[in-house]
Amino acid sequence: MSFELTKTLRRLKPDKIRQVERRRDDDLNFAGPATPLIGPPLLLDSCVYIDVLKGSATSFLREIMNARTCHHSSICLAELSHNFGRLDPKHPATKATLAAIAAVIEREIPPHRIVAPAADTWCDAGVMSGLLFRARGYRRDRQQACLNDALIYLQAAKIGSIVLTRNVIDFDLLNQMAPTGRILFYRRTGADIDHM
Repeated sequence: MSFELTKTLRRLKPDKIRQVERRRDDDLNFAGPATPLIGPPLLLDSCVYIDVLKGSATSFLREIMNARTCHHSSICLAELSHNFGRLDPKHPATKATLAAIAAVIEREIPPHRIVAPAADTWCDAGVMSGLLFRARGYRRDRQQACLNDALIYLQAAKIGSIVLTRNVIDFDLLNQMAPTGRILFYRRTGADIDHM
């Protein structure tokens, strides 16, 4: 698929966006016991895998994921597999951590549910991640995270899925910039944290 920069710039208007503020929780869609189990498919953000592995995902969150079709982004697979190169092999916790991640990748993610962003999604995400980076005044070390979040957000919209994430700040801002996507936010067990 081709990419038309002019259309993207006309739609996103990066020259008009200066600063974007996170909306109040009451204005956002948070998962909870009242969230219907049956509903549109989900595209899981990387934090979902991490929270499930750490045991900090709530029971109703696990119920929603078990009831709905879950898609898995190649972006999240890259973020998870990054640990195989990043973690110190000599650290005592590395072996167990990598075994848990490998089990998720190899046994919990069906290959037919893995989706990869198309070329036009990458280009749109480039513009949106730059907007997010600038609007939030992030440091340079957040550039890749902004790009990954924009890719996941746009990818979910393109395949008709809802992003499941606890990254409230970045995904809320992406949604304000391009309100075509849908997001289901969640909190960890015993936590009130916006970021991974």
